[in-house]
Amino acid sequence: MSPTQRPSAPPVGISGFATFVPRYRVDLEQWCDWYGHNWSKVSAVVGHSFRVAGPRESVYTMAANAVLRLILAYEIDPRQVGFLGFGTESSNDNAAGAVVVRGMIDQALEALGKPRLSRSIEVPEFKHACLGGVYAMKAAARYLATDGHDKKAIVVAGDIAEYERGSSGEQTQGAGAVAMLLEQNPTLLEMDLMRSASSSAYRGPDFRKPFRRHVMSSNHEHSATKLKDFPVFNGRYSTECYTEATVAASEALLDRLGVEDAEAFFSGVDAAFLHRPYHHMPRAGMAAMVVFGLARSEAGRATLTAIGEAAGIDVAAAIAEMTDRPDLFASVLAGRVNADPFPHAMRLVKAFRKSGEAHDALVTAKLGLGSEGVKDIGNLYTASLPAWIAAGLEEALQTGRDLGGAEVLAMGYGSGDAAEAMMLRVAPGWRDAARRIGFASALGDAVDLTQAEYEGLHDGRVSGDLDARADHKGFVIDRIGDADGAEFQDIGIEYYRFLGAA
Repeated sequence: MSPTQRPSAPPVGISGFATFVPRYRVDLEQWCDWYGHNWSKVSAVVGHSFRVAGPRESVYTMAANAVLRLILAYEIDPRQVGFLGFGTESSNDNAAGAVVVRGMIDQALEALGKPRLSRSIEVPEFKHACLGGVYAMKAAARYLATDGHDKKAIVVAGDIAEYERGSSGEQTQGAGAVAMLLEQNPTLLEMDLMRSASSSAYRGPDFRKPFRRHVMSSNHEHSATKLKDFPVFNGRYSTECYTEATVAASEALLDRLGVEDAEAFFSGVDAAFLHRPYHHMPRAGMAAMVVFGLARSEAGRATLTAIGEAAGIDVAAAIAEMTDRPDLFASVLAGRVNADPFPHAMRLVKAFRKSGEAHDALVTAKLGLGSEGVKDIGNLYTASLPAWIAAGLEEALQTGRDLGGAEVLAMGYGSGDAAEAMMLRVAPGWRDAARRIGFASALGDAVDLTQAEYEGLHDGRVSGDLDARADHKGFVIDRIGDADGAEFQDIGIEYYRFLGAA
């Protein structure tokens, strides 16, 4: 090797997953009976159930529970961890972030007779709606490739997705956290950031959580125990933003990889995982990504023409919409929030989804791994994508599917909006690490709520009897400070207690 040459850096990526969800569960079939909704439709579009955080749980306790599970399951030496990143949009403190999780982990490690995390660890928090976890993953990968190359990194994504009762988003609620171990020479998934791409655009009132909403609307009153974090959102517009942003990130990835034949590219993907607010959304997003990708080449346009003409669609107009993107936020400012920005193109996407063999091969088959398992967790916002990947790897292990060397497409998305597309490669010896994931076991021992219990928990009216039913382990909120004097203040600060490994 000449003096000017540098040795090739080892790959970085993910070597472990650990999931934590609250034990309180709402069965969506029962929920449909309570409120008169169509269970057949809800199960097909949304899923089977969602989790609800308890009165002694917060996004910090859930994140800490996931991180501790990761450390114990993968026998991580806490002193080797140099980066602890936290992705969330449910933080209830505008100053502290991942350091809160670090504090709980140290408390537990001491109780378990293990060394604390290194004092020199980095503890950043990342926020961009549901994309914070992916941004934390990329930051951890960059850390491992540079000044932290001799360390390990832990990234945890966690959120509480909560909507007003009676709103269109109520059935898409959820709560939980997923922790990931990242290191050089990973044993599960190799990340190459040169095979990733981004998109972002400001979308205004897509999906927001402005502080002012707490004092501007009686719908957001809070009790002494619970501040309701209901988002401000516009459902149809948010769906359009999701679709356009994921398509833009997908196209940026194809450009970066120099892909001319999008059909061959998507055919070559062994599995795909997209941000999943509910079951139907990633399927619609993946179909749009494929259709827009096909429009990039002459052969692909021929395929679309055959599909479109059979459905009576103006294919030329659809391709023109794909080429000349409308400004979604400009439409909102002009008072056209519900205007369809891609009327012809979306008709073509719907026709593609009904095309049978082509759609099944390029979309359905790619999104199959783990898709049934995540129907039982609801929307975890930043943790939705890593939860699905964890469920998919565990399912592949249990069904005997050999993923060694497989190419995986992962697409993260955050409202507002931004998207990240990345290609991951499954490590050759992935099975040993996959055996420790424990996704299915993390969903065990659920406490199914009655209608009255769900409404009370949702509204902040919780009895001690319900809290006792959960038989909590791990970390809980012990008390909330209320001192507001001249010499000492801790008003609103959560204090935590470790009740033993969950």
